[in-house]
Formats: sequence, C-alpha cells, structure tokens
Amino acid sequence: MQVKILPSVPIENFPTRRNPFTNNSQILTTDILRFLKARVPADDFCVLAITMEDLYPEASWNFVFGQASLRDRIGVYSFARYDPAFYGEGRTSGYEVLLLRRSCKVLAHETSHMFGLTHCTFFNCLMNGSNYLAESDRRPLHLCPVCLRKLQWSVGFDAVARYTALERFNRSAGFSDETEWLKARIRKIRQE
Repeated sequence: MQVKILPSVPIENFPTRRNPFTNNSQILTTDILRFLKARVPADDFCVLAITMEDLYPEASWNFVFGQASLRDRIGVYSFARYDPAFYGEGRTSGYEVLLLRRSCKVLAHETSHMFGLTHCTFFNCLMNGSNYLAESDRRPLHLCPVCLRKLQWSVGFDAVARYTALERFNRSAGFSDETEWLKARIRKIRQE
C-alpha cells in the first residue's frame, strides 16, 4: 500500500498531564483518536499518528505504548518508552537498532489492529498484548500462523512474497534473528 506522510499537529491541540510515576508529559490517546477519526479520507485505508510524547488512554491508566481502533481505521503510538533515555538510562552502542526494532513492533502491531486483528493468545506473536517494556521486547516482529491467515484473508497477499520483502527489510535494519526466522519460513513454505 502507498504511504502518505501528513502534516504534523502540535501537541497543544490535545489534553496532556504529568504522569504520576515518571513526571513525564503525556497526551490523552482518546482525544488523538477522536481528532484522527474526523480526518480519515474516504479513499485512505487508515491514519496512524506517531509521537515521541508518552501516551495514556484514561486517567486511571499509567500509560499505553499505542492504541488503535479496529473499526474506525485510526491509531496512535509513541516511541517515548522505547528509548532508554526515557528511563534516565544512557544510550549504549547500538541503541538505534533497539529503538528501531521496538518502534517497528508497535507500528506493525497497531497497524494490524486497524486491519482487524485483535490481541493474540494462540502463539508467541506480534499481536500479543504488552503492559510493560520487557513483555513488549519478548514478542517477535512477525505474526503467528493464525494472525497471518487473518491478515491474509483481510488484505490478500502472497505469503512468500510478503516474507521475502520482510526478510530484506529485517536484514537491512540489522534484525538478524528475524531475518533468520523469515529465511526458515520461506524455505519451509517452498518445501510444502
């Protein structure tokens, strides 16, 4: 699908608060989603907002990594908690690859929600829910067989062509474990 980058929107347009635990500024996701819902062009599949500000979905929640609507074709996610600097930690060598991996996971996860996928409870899967960073880091960057078939039914694609494109991206991004997993899947599908 073609991707368009839309103009940025100042965070001053949305309610914010100070997180009671981190004291970091956070944006209310429900207002972002409401804003996006009113602006989804009829001929676009979905609109996804990206921010470096921390997010929260309602007053009783500490935070969310991202949030998307299964029906409204809208979503938002934040890179904030994926950067070691958010926690006051130093950025070590290779942190860029870690930040990119974490960001790709949340982007693919939230976008998959907009394609109709819910949280997965069948296998270790990109669509597993996560409530904290270590849980998010544990999930893979790929879909399990159940979620892959759901996405394939929803969008329609050739699995080998998809895996081949993902393998190229993962290799260029330095995600060697995902690259090897994808190579193995391609070999297995071609043998079947």
